[in-house]
Amino acid sequence: MRRITWLGHATVLIETAAGARLLTDPLLRGRVAHLRRHAAPAPVIAPVDAVLISHVHMDHLDRASLRRVARPEAQVVVPAGAARPVRGLGFGAVTEVTAGERLAIGGVGVAAVPAWHPSSRLGPVGRQLDAIGFLLDGVWFAGDTELNPSMEALRGQVDVALVPVWGWGPTLGPGHLDPEQAAQAVALVQPRIAIPMHWATYLPYGLGRRHSGLLTTPGPEFAEHVARLAPGTRVELMEPGGSVEL
Repeated sequence: MRRITWLGHATVLIETAAGARLLTDPLLRGRVAHLRRHAAPAPVIAPVDAVLISHVHMDHLDRASLRRVARPEAQVVVPAGAARPVRGLGFGAVTEVTAGERLAIGGVGVAAVPAWHPSSRLGPVGRQLDAIGFLLDGVWFAGDTELNPSMEALRGQVDVALVPVWGWGPTLGPGHLDPEQAAQAVALVQPRIAIPMHWATYLPYGLGRRHSGLLTTPGPEFAEHVARLAPGTRVELMEPGGSVEL
């Protein structure tokens, strides 16, 4: 049996048929820089076999959250060039990968796949690193990405798509998907199930009242677009902390 638990933002616990437990982009704090968590507090997470990091932006590679889940028996997988920020946090191994590389974790194969998202730890002046997604046990974690026709190469390999449908503020910068674009990505990949992420969790301080709709509307809008563009895919809408068994 496989289980997917969405903990909010881009943090997803993937429990595979082989028994491996993998956590994506952990962001577990109530406050991160200028962002405030509006969802329920993230629960304490039982030990995981690996953490998968899609890119180095602060809301996807959060050192404080990584310390919460680090242990010597676990490894953290990061894009090429991104090892430095995660060293010394308590993981037994740090592994850098580029899109196209594969590795085995807990008896399951994990493939790094392309994502299309500008990524630097220090903004425009910092070193630009590739963003990636991950494919494992039929689950595609897209990370942060914009729409790209090359996503179609994943068709036939993806049972469950974890797709970002918004960002964390009232506008989207480059390299993100809005609900309709996320549905277009699903139409390219044609998974059996799609789960929207990167919504319903964080907003900048002071915007909770004026932009509260950003916490509630992207997921349902995504489901409506999928019904029109990819009717063969079932959308699972969850609140942060929700799970689905596959």
